[in-house]
Amino acid sequence: MDELVMIDLGKQTLITALMIVAPALLVGMFTGLAVSLFQTITALQEQTLSIVPKMLAVVGTLLLLMPWILRTLYEFAHSLFTSLPNYGPITPS
Repeated sequence: MDELVMIDLGKQTLITALMIVAPALLVGMFTGLAVSLFQTITALQEQTLSIVPKMLAVVGTLLLLMPWILRTLYEFAHSLFTSLPNYGPITPS
């Protein structure tokens, strides 16, 4: 297995991981922004007010997108394991 194959495999892995976590991260970021804006406008500085909505939004997003996440992971793992024999043995350099 040469270096280019390993780099491509690593690239596919990182892109898949980014695709899976990006929706939850974006929802958490925008929820945090909205809560921070609300706290600034109302002068409320309660710590639980800032973390609870973000947690609920991220958990809700993950639950809502769970079928897509599992399908994406399954497709990635299936393509990885079906192409594993094509990679060949690891040869020491």
